[in-house]
Amino acid sequence: MPIFYPDILDQKTAPRTFTYGDKDVMLYALGIGLGRDPMNETELPFVYEKGLKVVPTAATVLASGMRGQAGPAPKMPDGHRPSQINFLMVVHGEQKVELHKPLPTSGTFTAEGRTIGAFDKGEGKGAVIINETTWKNEAGELVATLTGSTFARGDGGFGGPSEGAPEPHETPARKADFSIDFETREDQALLYRLNGDRNPLHSDPESARRSGVQRPILHGLCTYGITCRAVLQGITNFDPDRIFSHQARFSAPVIPGDVITVDMWQDGKVISFEARVKDRGATVIKNGKTVLR
Repeated sequence: MPIFYPDILDQKTAPRTFTYGDKDVMLYALGIGLGRDPMNETELPFVYEKGLKVVPTAATVLASGMRGQAGPAPKMPDGHRPSQINFLMVVHGEQKVELHKPLPTSGTFTAEGRTIGAFDKGEGKGAVIINETTWKNEAGELVATLTGSTFARGDGGFGGPSEGAPEPHETPARKADFSIDFETREDQALLYRLNGDRNPLHSDPESARRSGVQRPILHGLCTYGITCRAVLQGITNFDPDRIFSHQARFSAPVIPGDVITVDMWQDGKVISFEARVKDRGATVIKNGKTVLR
């Protein structure tokens, strides 16, 4: 099924109620490398139920699989033509998490999704689709907004606008104010996948080779989480409640075992960041931006 424009902008998902608990929170933190040194008492609260803290970017996985009860499908306008992209040819482009309230260590929420943008790069050049998911708690209060862009390589030429997509955040031209290195584990993708993304690209050597890489790669959202970990460590003294939003653009894969260097620039409450693997000369995260409360 192709993309139909502007019908795709009316496309919504059915509301779904889901619940997560402290185990899910701790598993995510372990998946992005926190707690690797069990004697590090500044990281321990993210992986131990005593005084448990929640990494803000855990919002990208805590609703994974949307465990729970689905509500009725939203009513579409008369004549609505449902769109469908070719999921075999998609790449995660950008991710943003906004927390209107700090994430609790457990809770029940209702999530609803919708398409908020569709941009046509042209026939054979792909399309950019922007989706938004909102969480509300049991009191009906808005807790989180997750915005992600998908580059659909096989879906260009649908007749939508070619311009108007959000501009990426520009990092400062000056030298980074400071940098932090994070060594990833060779088995990190096998741990991180337990958060819900079971794509064999991250676990099966044969699938990885068919995709054109020599070995399974790390999940992009794991690298995204590591950049949030860098802000927690370098800026907020491991206080997750200071982070309002965290966004980034994915630019290259990370191989488990790589050392990721996160470069940061601080300008008041705005933290700009990029992530790179020096040994391979690869920038893996670009246009990063964290906004503090």
